[in-house]
This record gives sequence, structure tokens and C-alpha cells, in this order.
Amino acid sequence: MKVLLADDDAERAGAVAHILAADPGLTVMRLKFGESLADAVASLAPDVVLVDMARPDRDALDGIRQVAALNVRPVVLFVDEDDPAFMEEAISAGVSSYNAIGMPPPDVKPILRAAVALFRRHQQAQDDLKQAESRLHERSIVDRAKAILIKQRRLSEPDAYKWLRRTAMSRGRRIVDIAGEVIKDLEGNAG
Repeated sequence: MKVLLADDDAERAGAVAHILAADPGLTVMRLKFGESLADAVASLAPDVVLVDMARPDRDALDGIRQVAALNVRPVVLFVDEDDPAFMEEAISAGVSSYNAIGMPPPDVKPILRAAVALFRRHQQAQDDLKQAESRLHERSIVDRAKAILIKQRRLSEPDAYKWLRRTAMSRGRRIVDIAGEVIKDLEGNAG
């Protein structure tokens, strides 16, 4: 797993990098001085981003927002002080795991792995939701086309569906595409 470590405090970043480097399954990369978080994520393609902030900083959340918008990755955030309002902002910005810690840094490997697992689960749920919405939309198109065929051709509901299916098969197309043409033809004739 490739980990991008973003921390302005060189001593703390070194301690965290040392902990992570002890695990041969992890490759630790560091944010270069002056490099934006979004640029580093785009060029290095880490599996997880670890951001450590001594003091919660709302301006630093802009970099996390850019990562969430452009190069979606799990982001683990460590802060020295717990601030519930900042935590809400951080999660809204795209943070997968919010952790208030003190010094010395804890063994962060389990936290990183948990954040990646939670992130993947959330992404899968988002993908499943998009697929379900797409299927519902397609079904509404097919149902609308069936209603048109029932009215125009005086077909039963099963016969209207059979007509759509037969037409799709004969043309080598999807039923929803044929249904869309039926709707478009009705709208074209109505206009």
C-alpha cells in the first residue's frame, strides 16, 4: 500500500514515516515542500493520504476538498486537538478517518487500513446507488414506452413488453434504447 504523508512538522512527519517504514507492505511518500496536496496525489497516486495537522486549520481542508473532487482517495487526518465542528467540516471535505491524537504518534497502520476499508465500502455503496438509479431510470423509460404502445396499438402490458423486446433483439439494441425511440417518436408527432 502506498501512503502519502502530508505534514508541515518535519519532526512529527519523520516519526510517523519511521513507524510506517517498519512495515514492508507500506511504501511511504512525503509531500514536497510547497507542493499542493492535490498535485502530489495526482502525480504519486497513493492508496491512502495521511494528513497530520498540529492545529486544525480550515484552509488546509481546501487541499483535501481538491483531492476529494479530482483524485478520490481515502484521507486519514490526525489533529492534536479535538474540535467537533472542525471534525464535521473535515468529513464533509472528504476525510475518511478523523483522529485526535497527542505525541508521540500511535501505530497508525491499523488506522490507515481501517480508513481504506471504510473508504472502499463507501465507494462501493456509491457505485451501487448509481447503478440502482440508472436501472430505475431505464425502467421508467421502458414503462413509459409500454404505456404509449398500450394506448396507440391497443396492446396488453405483456404484449407491449414483448414488442419492445422483439424489436430490440431484431435491431441488436437494448430494450431501453427502443423504448426511448418510442417516446421520442410520440413527442416528435405531438410537437
